Amino acid sequence: MQGENLTIWSFFFLEGFSRYPKLEIVLFVFSLVMYLISLVGNSTLILITILDPRLQTPMYIFLGNLSFMDICFTSASIPTLLVNLLSSQKTIIFSGCAVQMYLSLAMGSTECVLLAVMAYDRYVAICNPLRYPMVMNRQVCVQMATVSWVTGCLTALLETSFALRVPLCGNLIDHFTCEILAVLKLACTSSLLVDTIMLVVGVLLLPIPMLLICISYVFILSTVLQISSAEGRNKAFSTCGAHLTVVILYYGAALSMYLKPSSSGSHEIDKIISLFYGMLAPMLNPIIYSLRNKEVKDAMKKLQGKM
Repeated sequence: MQGENLTIWSFFFLEGFSRYPKLEIVLFVFSLVMYLISLVGNSTLILITILDPRLQTPMYIFLGNLSFMDICFTSASIPTLLVNLLSSQKTIIFSGCAVQMYLSLAMGSTECVLLAVMAYDRYVAICNPLRYPMVMNRQVCVQMATVSWVTGCLTALLETSFALRVPLCGNLIDHFTCEILAVLKLACTSSLLVDTIMLVVGVLLLPIPMLLICISYVFILSTVLQISSAEGRNKAFSTCGAHLTVVILYYGAALSMYLKPSSSGSHEIDKIISLFYGMLAPMLNPIIYSLRNKEVKDAMKKLQGKM
């Protein structure tokens, strides 16, 4: 198999949940409802952050970016899942598989960095409120968002390009999407280079941003506890609570997926975890932010009044 390239496969079969045919229609309805809620919720958040002048602040600019990522992230894989759940031929062409792999990695990686950026934004807002307008001005905000996108897209390009060079001994992917770990399980031989790249990128985009988020919240908690006003503490906890909830949901699933030993767990558990962080977290993000944030709720009421 030396020198063989993945391009010999013009299409791939996606195993998905075909081992449980009686559950496929239930999963279809479940996935469709969650996908539609995610699209509507995140699109609404993007719309109100654009239309409402009160939301033209770094926090909501980052939130708009997060919502756009969630739309792209779910749209990269969920439509294919929905089609395959109703189809007997669960296939995807090679180019579609490559695009799906890249978009999922790019959006997921970008979100890891952006969540750390959002934690820093909350740190400056609460721990250094007087300097906040100067430190987090619009130019800095745009630069930080751009760095998040560039980092995520470039690391995804690196991972995808090397993964596509690995010779595969089959075209049956035991997953509902072209998830990179599932594709690499088809490799004829292990690739030290690809494994090293996956490990380095995984450490750079998961534990390190998570550590930065934890450090930010240690300082935030220390500052909040020193606020004498109960109203001030509640407001600080409210603005941070939504972000922290999203971080726990997203990083919890991602860490369990990408930084566990490759031999541990079953393929079915991997699929469930992928479904969780690929659908549930993007669906809950706009709900979490709208329920816990007075400014967002006011902006949504204002938008509804104009419709």
